[in-house]
Amino acid sequence: MKKLTIKQYAIKHKLSTFNVMKMIKSAKLDVEVSTLDGKEITYILLNEANEKEVKAAIIPVEDKNNFYLEEMVLSLQKEVKSLRNEIEILKNHKALR
Repeated sequence: MKKLTIKQYAIKHKLSTFNVMKMIKSAKLDVEVSTLDGKEITYILLNEANEKEVKAAIIPVEDKNNFYLEEMVLSLQKEVKSLRNEIEILKNHKALR
């Protein structure tokens, strides 16, 4: 089994160290604590079952960005439609004069 530190695991899965710590506290990840030079170091033990669960639970950044962009596009399309209506009203008003 491969072991990674919290920071290495966070970088590998593009997570914050805070989120990795939350996963450790909620026992979603198998950990091993060892002492090196008087410091406790927490290693995350990688196994296939946990990795599949973690990957399924992580929402990719692209999906978040795509959702936000789609929302913005819809908003802008509504705004453009509204502005075009205003322009038509102003053209008709000017033509009447």
